[in-house]
Amino acid sequence: MLKRSIILFAVLVIAAIPTFAAPAPSKVVANQSLESRAADLALVRDVVANEQVAKVLAAHGFTPEQVNQRLGQLSNQDLHQLAQNLDQIQAAGLTKQEWAWIAIAAIAVLVVIIALS
Repeated sequence: MLKRSIILFAVLVIAAIPTFAAPAPSKVVANQSLESRAADLALVRDVVANEQVAKVLAAHGFTPEQVNQRLGQLSNQDLHQLAQNLDQIQAAGLTKQEWAWIAIAAIAVLVVIIALS
């Protein structure tokens, strides 16, 4: 009986000790600031605003508002990766039409990923 009392007392003492929540990490990707996210978002939105890209997106039933909304829903990591890929495509010297198709494909893939998550 004494052993049970000691165990019960120990459990109550441990339960009574205040616990503090540890700080939760933000959803910002490591080494990426909010300014960097804004820059990535601006870069991708500039590509989406391209006349050829906008026409193809509209042909697939996407309004500019829907595209901007879905771009805003991308995680920082996905947005950064998309922005980096756009820079690589532009630097590769592809034609504007090829660049537009690749951008549309990348955005379509991201839209599907968001829709499935």
